[in-house]
Amino acid sequence: MKPITFLISLFLLTSFTILPDTKWLTNFEEAKSQAADTKKHILLNFSGSDWCAPCIRLRTEIFASGAFLEYAEDNLVLVNADFPRLRKNQLDKTQTLHNEGLAEAYNADGKFPLTLLLNSSGKVIKQWEGLPQKSPEQFVEEIKKTLIAGTTVSK
Repeated sequence: MKPITFLISLFLLTSFTILPDTKWLTNFEEAKSQAADTKKHILLNFSGSDWCAPCIRLRTEIFASGAFLEYAEDNLVLVNADFPRLRKNQLDKTQTLHNEGLAEAYNADGKFPLTLLLNSSGKVIKQWEGLPQKSPEQFVEEIKKTLIAGTTVSK
């Protein structure tokens, strides 16, 4: 194996093992309970995982970044309310109804992506409509500043 290939392989392997195993929940009640138990906030993301280009970019550019994952591991309970359109990606009926209920409560206008920062009881603290025009580090800093300031519902 060439040295450069070995180094690239080693980097990729360690990159994936260093990142925290941050899980996105799909059950909002479970997320609220977990957030209350761990004294964390909830980040709720409405996405169209197989049709919404800004949703896909948000997931790959910000939510999959090391900066976001490291912060989220210790500070956030992550919830994804997905609304896929392709038949092969359809959710089961129970999950679809659950996501529709979340949309009625938090995303009545049907905006995608829509990301909400909530307290553990589900009160909206901040929301982002569309793809934030920020680096992952800037996005994390905005969350931190919002929580420190105790700001409520701003865009």
